Amino acid sequence: MKRIGVLTTGGDAPGMNAAIRSIVRYATYRNLEVMGVFRGFWGLINEELKQFGPRNVSGIINLGGTILKTARCPEFMTEEGQQRAYEVIKKYGIDGLIIIGGDGSCRAAHRFYLNYKLPCICIAASIDNDINGVDATIGSDTAVNTALSAIDNIRDTVTSMERIFVIEVMGRESGFIALQVALAAGCEDVIIPEREFDLERMCHDIVNGNIRGKVSWIIVTAEGAAKAEDIAEKIIERTSLETRVVILGHIQRGGSPTAFSRILAIRLGREAVDLLLKRDSDKVVGLVDGGIKAIDLEFAIQKKKIETEEIYQLVRILT
Repeated sequence: MKRIGVLTTGGDAPGMNAAIRSIVRYATYRNLEVMGVFRGFWGLINEELKQFGPRNVSGIINLGGTILKTARCPEFMTEEGQQRAYEVIKKYGIDGLIIIGGDGSCRAAHRFYLNYKLPCICIAASIDNDINGVDATIGSDTAVNTALSAIDNIRDTVTSMERIFVIEVMGRESGFIALQVALAAGCEDVIIPEREFDLERMCHDIVNGNIRGKVSWIIVTAEGAAKAEDIAEKIIERTSLETRVVILGHIQRGGSPTAFSRILAIRLGREAVDLLLKRDSDKVVGLVDGGIKAIDLEFAIQKKKIETEEIYQLVRILT
């Protein structure tokens, strides 16, 4: 193992830059050369590579996003795309890859390894915390705290104006962010993809609360479960109470990573390099039971089940 490649794929997550820095500097310490691949698998297919050294990663540990950029690349899931990527890897003398990304990135890496047996290690990085078997991914803590800060600010207006607010957070297939922020922000209700919600019951609770003098209400919805505009419209129809919508959107992806996200990224970067040096492969590294561990990609790409009922019931009880 003399030269490795590092790339970031799929959606960006705060802390990816800290992981890149860790990989480059630790690999250099272990006498490895590092090739940075720009724009993920797309850049690998289209030969967008540059040799990276310690100075290339100076001053990035506190930055959100990824200096390597990222892009969706359906072509990589085709035989032609993977063949082209493998040719580029051989051309540049790359002996192994470190892929920083989420569930989709792990699936692509697993398929690539099965086809070409090139050593591949993934680093779990996703604001949705969607890697099976991993407790926390790079960026998930930052995304939750970013959304929480926004909701705390919104609550000032909610209580001052005495209104109902429906706040939409990211999460197409996962209610992770929605559940976490609903509990931490003291919200009145939460809608997530993993659980059916009862609109009639929600509106009934709002009306009863209004009768008792509760004049403000915050409902958090994950984008994959229900659109905030639709929920607000139905609440107005059924309750005649003034309701506002806030869509937090991509602000949850950006911003300076929290200490937790940075430290996790640094530790995972080192572990990924060590695994490649051992010629280990087809693994994802992540936080598991408080420690840094490697999990088989075949297991990691299975649908992750998150514990929703306990948190959901606690949100409702504390309302």
